[in-house]
Amino acid sequence: MYVNVLPFEASSPAASPLRQRAVGRVALGAMSINGRTRPDRIAESGSMRIRLPRSEGCGLDAVIVNTAGGIACGDQFSVEIDVQAGSVVTVATPAAEKVYRSDGPVAELSVKLSLGSASRLDWIPQETLLFDRARLARRLDAEVAPDARLTLFEAVVFGRAARAEHVTQGFFEDRWRIRRGERLVYADALRLEGPIADLLKKPSVADGARALATLVHVAPDAESRLESVRQHLSLNSGCEAAASAWNGLLAVRFCARSIEALRSAICPFLLAFRGEPLPRVWLS
Repeated sequence: MYVNVLPFEASSPAASPLRQRAVGRVALGAMSINGRTRPDRIAESGSMRIRLPRSEGCGLDAVIVNTAGGIACGDQFSVEIDVQAGSVVTVATPAAEKVYRSDGPVAELSVKLSLGSASRLDWIPQETLLFDRARLARRLDAEVAPDARLTLFEAVVFGRAARAEHVTQGFFEDRWRIRRGERLVYADALRLEGPIADLLKKPSVADGARALATLVHVAPDAESRLESVRQHLSLNSGCEAAASAWNGLLAVRFCARSIEALRSAICPFLLAFRGEPLPRVWLS
């Protein structure tokens, strides 16, 4: 879905103050050894870190930490996760990622995921919170083996409800590309620019919702789970949600008027859908 699409350069001022910005990168490779997933490669630079808390199962839990304390104008971050054959990895974040006000430059976040044969990756960071006049361009690319299982979840909240804040002006672009067996199976793009709070009020955009989330599940049995997912969603209140399935994947959309309403729907849904507890950082 595109809203108010304009050329990327047109939205940037001709000149903006030069500042030292945060640049960070993390890369994690995981491999299966005797039925247990172990880190094969870890790389960190700048303000990005990756931590591996103790896991009670056979999989590997990873937590991505941004030591810069948030994302601001012109920051650049990248994440690479390589889940080798037979490995099981869950990636989360310790808290909501805050995107602060920008005086012009657009912050960029790039995520690249790779899943080998019979592997599983659950990408379930906590929500991204955009402050008024925040500017963020985010891109996610995933390469999935035909028999691998990928669950992607991302939530974004526009403005701090506790301060009655609205994103009167801003820029948010979110692009997803998923390839399965080197074939593009999912492409999605959301772009909001200008008076975002007014755009979200439109029935064709969010009908007044300020907390949005998307879950995409790619797996051999993804389509067969559609009816059970819809039955679970029908039990939710305070959050609009819908699911569809096609071409070996399942997609679920959530819209809520507050992060509290979104979380009250998301947490039990993820618990039931994944069949295991949420990462401990979600509960802290």
